[in-house]
Amino acid sequence: MVDLTKYDKKSIGKLFDLAVLPKNITEDDVRKGAKDAVKYNCASYYTNSYFWTPVVKEELAGSDVLIAAGIDFPWGVSPSIVKAFETEQAVKAGCQSLDITINMSALRSKMYDKVLQELKDFKAAAQGCLTKGIIEFCHATLEEIEIACKMIAEAGLDYAKTGTGQFDGLDMTQFMKMKETLKGTSVKLKVSGVKYPRPQNAYMFLLAGADLIGTRAAPDIIENLDLMREIGIVPPYKP
Repeated sequence: MVDLTKYDKKSIGKLFDLAVLPKNITEDDVRKGAKDAVKYNCASYYTNSYFWTPVVKEELAGSDVLIAAGIDFPWGVSPSIVKAFETEQAVKAGCQSLDITINMSALRSKMYDKVLQELKDFKAAAQGCLTKGIIEFCHATLEEIEIACKMIAEAGLDYAKTGTGQFDGLDMTQFMKMKETLKGTSVKLKVSGVKYPRPQNAYMFLLAGADLIGTRAAPDIIENLDLMREIGIVPPYKP
């Protein structure tokens, strides 16, 4: 559980993955996002594909912000062999953290062996990179969230993630199901798809047990830390 009393506006950036994901982004958007990720000391900087990784690598040079990308993002319906190949290419391009979109159609059709295998193939292809499995919570029942989380743990991924952020968000009941399911495992919890008002909701998920928040709004959420403390949502800083 993250102790928010130990984080000031500089260090709290490591609780956020900054993501610039729209399909119509330009190179200027990508470069600006990378600069923001460095400025706000974020954990990772994500683009929607490793297509942009050379640009991101250039912008993040000399920083400790991880180079990251989505795999089969945002639909997740490609065959496992395609996802594994994309993962291998992303690693070759320089990615250090990768989020795979789980095949929600296969999950909801109870093709659990196929989902588990694609997660294992992804883990192997990632070659030691941080691995995060995206469950599109807005398209899943609580039972399906539980089943997917267990497969993420069995496959040895580092994080379970609540969505791509491209569709509807999640609610606290869904998050708590993920937290309960993964209790006692090594899998950490990443929340994406935080609804408005984002600062309040992002910090509430951290207080509830999230390890990371993935969002394009990371700069705004971080800038609002002092205000969230002033109104009592985030506990006081205790260095």
